[in-house]
Amino acid sequence: MPENPFLDPSFHIRWTALRPELVEPSVDLAIARAEAALRAIEAGEGIPTFEGTFLALDDATDGLNRAWNRVTHLQSVADSPELRAAHNTVLPRVSAFFASIPLRPALWARLKAYADQPAAREISAVRARYMGETLAEFREAGADLPAGGRARLEALQGELAQLTQRYSDNVLDATNAWQFVVKDESRLAGLPDRAIARARAEAAGKGIGAGDSPAWLFTLHMPSQEPFMTYLTDDALRSEMWRAAASVGSVAPHDNAPLISRILALRAEKAALLGKQHFADLVLARRMAKSGQRALDFIGDLQTRCAAAFARECRELEESKARETGLAASRLAPWEVTYRAERLRRAHYDFDEEELRPYLPMDRVMAGLFQLAGRIFGVRVTERPKGDVETWHAEVLYYDVHDARGRHVGSFYADWHPRDSKRAGAWMNYLITGGPQPDGSRKPHLGLICGNLTPPAAGRPALLSHREVETIFHEFGHLIHHLLGEVEIKSLNGTNVAWDFVELPSQIMENWCWEREALDLFARHWQTGELVPDELFRKMKRARNFRAANGQMRQLGFSFIDLLLHIRYSAERDGGPVEYARRLLQEFSPAPLPPNHAMIAAFTHLFSSPVGYGAGYYSYKWAEVLDADAFTRFRDNGIFSREVGTDFRANILSKGDSEDPAELYKKFMGREPDPSALLVRSGLA
Repeated sequence: MPENPFLDPSFHIRWTALRPELVEPSVDLAIARAEAALRAIEAGEGIPTFEGTFLALDDATDGLNRAWNRVTHLQSVADSPELRAAHNTVLPRVSAFFASIPLRPALWARLKAYADQPAAREISAVRARYMGETLAEFREAGADLPAGGRARLEALQGELAQLTQRYSDNVLDATNAWQFVVKDESRLAGLPDRAIARARAEAAGKGIGAGDSPAWLFTLHMPSQEPFMTYLTDDALRSEMWRAAASVGSVAPHDNAPLISRILALRAEKAALLGKQHFADLVLARRMAKSGQRALDFIGDLQTRCAAAFARECRELEESKARETGLAASRLAPWEVTYRAERLRRAHYDFDEEELRPYLPMDRVMAGLFQLAGRIFGVRVTERPKGDVETWHAEVLYYDVHDARGRHVGSFYADWHPRDSKRAGAWMNYLITGGPQPDGSRKPHLGLICGNLTPPAAGRPALLSHREVETIFHEFGHLIHHLLGEVEIKSLNGTNVAWDFVELPSQIMENWCWEREALDLFARHWQTGELVPDELFRKMKRARNFRAANGQMRQLGFSFIDLLLHIRYSAERDGGPVEYARRLLQEFSPAPLPPNHAMIAAFTHLFSSPVGYGAGYYSYKWAEVLDADAFTRFRDNGIFSREVGTDFRANILSKGDSEDPAELYKKFMGREPDPSALLVRSGLA
């Protein structure tokens, strides 16, 4: 009889066998097996060993992690009422089980018994790191709490899991619920031809408009929303879409405001239970920032450095509109900002990002990325023929990755285009963690990368924007971090690192998207095969830092909202969290924000999981400082330097969380990070 498909450890997953009706029995079986493994550790007799305690703990939930990863992944790429119901049925059980692990007195006693032995001081550095991190994690999760505190923490964690899942469901449903149909083609003035063609195809696909009465359908998915807000001349239509996007997650029946209030209250209660002043100090204690105040100081310093340039850029945009319209300069409406910025960029640099699309067909972008990875990191990526490996959707591609010795280091799936059943955004995740084995062998890793990028159109391949190319490189950076992990303990491998370090491998990859030599690997006209013309490349480079301060301030605003919600927010003093966040964000916005602006109601980074990026959104900027600085080694030694790439692989990609991230960074760079590198790269220094 074949293994349960949700628990099957086989490397090639039987996706078609992962049916909703199997979710509940599969997860219950996985929990039972994990429970038995934990009890075996607790029942250990005699002198405890590392293998019988910490290593056994690392293995105990392997099957449950495997099953749950498959359930949550399918819900993110192939959502259905049946799957969602099954997921939400077992979610409280899974959350409660994971939350209970550090709260088991017998397990905690057994782990401490080993850690207190003289033998524990003689183990390898990697094992010592895992032991120390596990002990700290247990303490932070409440292992030393009295019985009543442990029980409350378990209940609290279960409620958080349910609330954050409802939040995520609301965002997806609200996004999918909105669509806008245009029947007068003259109102589409300014929109690129490919966006018009896509909108007409979307309408036809839903039976809207035909023959002599065509129609154009627009949605809040980014391949539809981005060109609409960037190029469409019609101010009223842009206003309508902006208002819809700004209110996602804030309107019944998908209103997330009450959920946010409760999530924040539960996170604050959790922090207090564990002896921390606030949630930020709780989650940052073992990250590079170490505390909420240090994270606040970090982004506050960046805000100060960018403030003057931000004010100047905002004035320039207002004056640009005044020159075009003949009216007095005044504040812009928020739905004007992207449109007016694009017009100003064209005027300053004679550069239209749409000019690049014909040179960025997805298949060539992927091939160039793989060639780049081969030259820098010494890996070979090969695509499997369609149908050779089962996937969850016909569009999904599958690749194998080998190193220079021909060793299979891992494989991955790639799913790049939007669907109604797929959540928004772009992400990487892991499905199987391999790595070095006790017998000296090495098992391959398995991962995935997903996005919502421009799909193919009739008669042409998927032609990407440069920002979409950066997205692919970014997610591949996360992926290669997973695939090249060489740590013997799964919990320390790959991307299982501090959240303010995890974005370094992803963000550094984006740098190559701006280098001529790297672009020449893949940026070729989809019809003629010609390289990007020199003049177009020069325009693109000149325009790179256009409104860089606005870009920085946008991210800093999100970071401030996140930290202040988790450090200082008080419902009694500050009112509802949506309104509070709007007031905070106004300082970082180039335009006044109207009352319906509810960005945090759809801020899934913060509220779609019990922790996620909660109190950690600053990590993007923190890692951006690291990536800008780290790339200077490639810049100074050659962007294809195998020597530098080998160092990066050896000191960053392969190490996971086996050493303190600050020490890993210093091993690669030979010094502490230099924050000025980011400001120089952004043209703000």
